[in-house]
Amino acid sequence: MQVKTLQYLLMVIFMFFTMASIASEDAELAQSILEKADQIRFPRESFQVDVDINTTAPDKTAERRKYQVLSKGNENSVVMTTEPASERGQILLMKGRDLWIFMPEISQPIRLSMSQRLTGQVANGDLARANFAGDYNATILRTDTIDGDKYYVLELIGVDRSVTYHKVLYWVRQSDFWPYRAEFYSLSDRLLKTARYENFKMILGKKRPTRLVMTDALRRGEESVLEYTEMKLRDLPDKIFTKDYLKKLE
Repeated sequence: MQVKTLQYLLMVIFMFFTMASIASEDAELAQSILEKADQIRFPRESFQVDVDINTTAPDKTAERRKYQVLSKGNENSVVMTTEPASERGQILLMKGRDLWIFMPEISQPIRLSMSQRLTGQVANGDLARANFAGDYNATILRTDTIDGDKYYVLELIGVDRSVTYHKVLYWVRQSDFWPYRAEFYSLSDRLLKTARYENFKMILGKKRPTRLVMTDALRRGEESVLEYTEMKLRDLPDKIFTKDYLKKLE
């Protein structure tokens, strides 16, 4: 009897460690997929890109805003408002997951959250921080077939409450790790908005999405379209990403 009990315990221990090993390998694969999709959206190197955001909603006047984004290492970024003219000079500074806004009429930068709305369906973190792999822990939920292509469906859970969204469902094409679609959820697991990655073009050595369409899941017909243009590599000294340097930016 004791021998059978020992054999049973050894079998349970073996199954536990086997399942733990498989889970670890699955998590590593999911995180690797997420990192590769991040590299498709934006280069690892320091870069500059212009972002034109057009927001439309039923019975409302269309709204257009323009920004210039400077990014270094997916951890540091500066977002400068270029249009409308009345808001020119406003600057967002992101260091890690810490975010501040500088406004010319206020002497000190103000702390903001990444989840706070910037314009239309776009949150501060959507523009200032595009580092999914650094903000979320990924698991593979399933695979979907869409128009003949196979996609990983990743579930992304925020590493803490400072991230832009609590949970994201993210479709990534298996053949080339192109991002296809995302669904963004609140802490209460309510669907907030969806996003589609479109208009892939060869930029800086990779085909990257140049259009992001964000649609409100709660208010029918409200969406913001982000157009990315003039992306180029740029040497960006660390001093640019400091609160003291914001007033010197042009």
